[in-house]
Amino acid sequence: MHYFFHLGFLFLSLLLACLGISTRDITTDQSALLALRSQITSEPYQMLVNNWSVSSSVCQWMGVTCSSRHHRVIALNISNMGLIGTIHPQVGNLSFLISMDLSRNNFHGELPEGLSHLGRLRVLNLTINNLSGKVPSWLGSFQNLQYLSLANNSFTGVIPPAICNLSTLKSLSLSFNSLSGKLPIEIGNLQSLKKLSIEYNYLSGSVPSGIFNISSLEILSFLSNGLSGSLPVDMCSRPRRIKWLNLSVNKLSGQIPSTWFHCSQLQMLSLSINQFTGTIPNEIGNLTALEVLYLGPNNFRATIPEQFCNLHRLKQLWINEASLTGSIPAQLFNISTLLLLVLNDNILSGNLPLSNRQRLPNLEVLSARGNELHGVIPASISNASNLYYLNLARNKFNGPIPDSLGDLRLLEHLNLGQNYFTCEPSILELSFISSLTKCKYLEFLGMNDNSFNGSIPKSIGNLSHSIEKIFAYESELKGSIPDCFGNLSNLLLLSLDGNHLTGSVPSTFKSLQKLQALSLENNLLSGPLPHHFCDMSSLYIVAIGQNQISGSIPSCLGNVTSLGYLLIDQNLLNSSIPANLWNLSDLLELDLSSNSLSGSLPEEMQNLKAATRLNLSENDISGNIPSSIGGLQNLLNLSFAQNKIEGSIPNSVGNMLSLQCLDLSHNDLSGVIPKSMEALSYLSYINLSFNNLNGEIPSGGPFKNFTSQSFMSNAALCGAPRFLVPLCSPPPLHRSTKKKVLQVIYLVSGIAVALIAFIVAIISIRYRRKNNVPTAVSWTPLGKAERFSYYELLRATDGYNESNLLGTGSFGSVYRGTQIDGTQVAVKVLRNLRHRNLTKVIGSCTNHGFKALVYEHMPNGSLEKWLYSHNHYLNLIERMSIMIDVANGLEYLHHGYTTPVVHCDIKPSNILLDEGMVAHVSDFGLSKLLSQEDCNLHTKTLATLGYIAPEYGAEGLVSTRSDVYSFGIVLMETFSRMKPSDQIFVGDLSLKKKLESIYLILELALSCCNERPRDRTSMNDVVVSLEKIKYQLVSVCSDQM
Repeated sequence: MHYFFHLGFLFLSLLLACLGISTRDITTDQSALLALRSQITSEPYQMLVNNWSVSSSVCQWMGVTCSSRHHRVIALNISNMGLIGTIHPQVGNLSFLISMDLSRNNFHGELPEGLSHLGRLRVLNLTINNLSGKVPSWLGSFQNLQYLSLANNSFTGVIPPAICNLSTLKSLSLSFNSLSGKLPIEIGNLQSLKKLSIEYNYLSGSVPSGIFNISSLEILSFLSNGLSGSLPVDMCSRPRRIKWLNLSVNKLSGQIPSTWFHCSQLQMLSLSINQFTGTIPNEIGNLTALEVLYLGPNNFRATIPEQFCNLHRLKQLWINEASLTGSIPAQLFNISTLLLLVLNDNILSGNLPLSNRQRLPNLEVLSARGNELHGVIPASISNASNLYYLNLARNKFNGPIPDSLGDLRLLEHLNLGQNYFTCEPSILELSFISSLTKCKYLEFLGMNDNSFNGSIPKSIGNLSHSIEKIFAYESELKGSIPDCFGNLSNLLLLSLDGNHLTGSVPSTFKSLQKLQALSLENNLLSGPLPHHFCDMSSLYIVAIGQNQISGSIPSCLGNVTSLGYLLIDQNLLNSSIPANLWNLSDLLELDLSSNSLSGSLPEEMQNLKAATRLNLSENDISGNIPSSIGGLQNLLNLSFAQNKIEGSIPNSVGNMLSLQCLDLSHNDLSGVIPKSMEALSYLSYINLSFNNLNGEIPSGGPFKNFTSQSFMSNAALCGAPRFLVPLCSPPPLHRSTKKKVLQVIYLVSGIAVALIAFIVAIISIRYRRKNNVPTAVSWTPLGKAERFSYYELLRATDGYNESNLLGTGSFGSVYRGTQIDGTQVAVKVLRNLRHRNLTKVIGSCTNHGFKALVYEHMPNGSLEKWLYSHNHYLNLIERMSIMIDVANGLEYLHHGYTTPVVHCDIKPSNILLDEGMVAHVSDFGLSKLLSQEDCNLHTKTLATLGYIAPEYGAEGLVSTRSDVYSFGIVLMETFSRMKPSDQIFVGDLSLKKKLESIYLILELALSCCNERPRDRTSMNDVVVSLEKIKYQLVSVCSDQM
């Protein structure tokens, strides 16, 4: 009995000990999770802060799962909660953790090494965060890990070979990072791996052959890297279970291996956008499970294998830009499962092999654009009843377009442009358009660059109300433009230029309220310029040049504020230019050349702030060029050639810093060529010939590259010999001028003699004193300043009493002081700039040849470091707080005193961060003080390129608004992490213009993501908006007149 008592006591003790350990362990788990929560700086949904409470059991917390056996945390899933913060090292204390999912948040920083203690971990999912640094080698110690995803982060460096030690790993995803270097050779050791995805990185080198020895592999994707070399010949001998193989967008070369018969389960194969050569292996046709096959672009120079017709499960075949030759195999259209067939931009020839026997019930997309296919389009194409996208442009098809296209009732996109299609000889109109009226979903119709030699039928007005774009330019169309175009109420773009259309522009166009682009150039249209253009509030492009339009320009066009391009050149217009046309502040291009327009150029033309091209050449415009033209800062091309303009060229032309082409030839201009034009560094073409200009031709700046062709037939120009004009002779000195010169010479000579005598005297005195014994008389050595304490000056000025105030200035106040020995002194108290967001000056040091200011130390360094260092990260709120601090500091400098202080060099490296991440504006070495009377100051001080305001860089003009400009650049840089000096902005696109485009894109994206479905932008408008943004970018870079 005694024995059993002791045994029971021992058992009870062990039980209590175990319970004590269990209690301590669950507390450890609680501490670890609370430590993780403490590192979360933003939690928009407030799930954890409201749920993870010490008042409730850890196992009841949201996202936490505990084991029933050990009562320990075994799973943590807090994915997709919008969390911002870092991962606390104490998470590594969750020693029983099997699965951790922190995906779809915004965790940043490096992975803490404390996580290496999670030895039982099987699942680690950190996808879609902002984690950075190198992929840690200690991940290779997780011997139980089966799923690892670090995709969509900011990891850098190479893939550590230690990862290849994870013998139980089944899925590895490292996609969408910035990993570089070669793939580890040891990666073939992952013999349990089923999925390997390392897409969108910067990997280089060849694909290790060991990867293809992993027999369990089912999914392999290295999409969008820089891998090179050739593929192993026996790549399919071991991974026979592989179903998905994507090696697209790399630099792989050589021939595609032919040993594909082992990969019999392959469903998706993509080798597109590489540098493969040779033939396409016939053996690919044996992959009977294949559903998706992408092989272009590549450099094959091959034919489409006939064996492809055996791919009876094929849904998508995409072989574009692959230099394919020969014809399209007819049997290809026997694959009833085919949904998409894209053979664009090859050298395929022959007919389109469609017959009545081929039903193609599932085909949705057929695109063979950019080949050499010929013959007629078979009427049997209507058998593809599900076809919604058909593109046969840029081929050699001929004959009439079949009416059977109208039986493709689901058709949305039809492009038959750049072929040799004609009209039915007996009808001489585009009869197929009538059949297309049955296609109720048609949005795009392209029939440009053909040889129709016929007219547009009235039935075009019966096309689908969904129609948005019609391209029919340069198609030998004749006759008038049908009035029924006005029925197409959703039309966004209409291009009929380069035809033989006659008559006037239909008045029914006023019903096209959504029309954004109208191009009728190069036709035979006549009559007045339609007033109803003024009622089309969405118009962005109006191109009606090279016609016979006569009369005046409607003044109401100035009210169409949506206009970006107004091109009415080469017509018969004979009025003056309406005054309010100059109010179109968003207009990018205005071309009124080759008309008979009269009148003068008003000062208001400066309102065309956005304009990049202005052409008023070959008219009857007279008067002077207004000096306000210098305000057109974005103008690239300007031509006033062949008019009657007189007067001088304004100096302000030198302010048009973006100007690339300038033509003022064949006018009556007089005076000199402004020297200010030497500042036009982008100017590559100038023509000032056939005027009455005189004086010297400038030789600096862009004028170094110009020849005599630019200055022919002027009155009295002179300059360098290469301009084929006389040399400029120096102006003769008048008698009074000679007298003044002699007086200056005498004065300078006298000063020089006196200065030499003074220096000799000083040297002599010093020499004597050096050899004499000093007396007991006290004196202050020359050049050595006496030092005063603060309290001595306070006593001398009677506490800076107002009665001792002598005056105030921009730099401070001056007081009368009386020293103890009765000596009168003047004490100047400098202004003390103190603010929470300015760096504090805590001392100074002055020595011979050395001066220094001592500032308060800022332990977190500069904003520049935090923006561009891989080891630092600022979230959105932190960036906003920093910029508010900077704005407060600048507000104090500009408005905190009656005399504003201009910093002159605002940039990220001059914004310092203290221990609490509070921003301080630093470096006042370039600061300028402005008096109350002067709001501007001219200076030769150099600030930092990219941040300099235009007026500062061009004229040295400084004001508080110069700081505002620099602040705007820093504000954009802070949220975009793009420097204004980056290579992407070299040339025509500044940081400001690039971000303006990004702003438009973001604005469009937000409209797509509206909470209410009915308020979301349709894809019709999305496509048009994106094209408009691209058009603006291209226009800025264009140098065409």
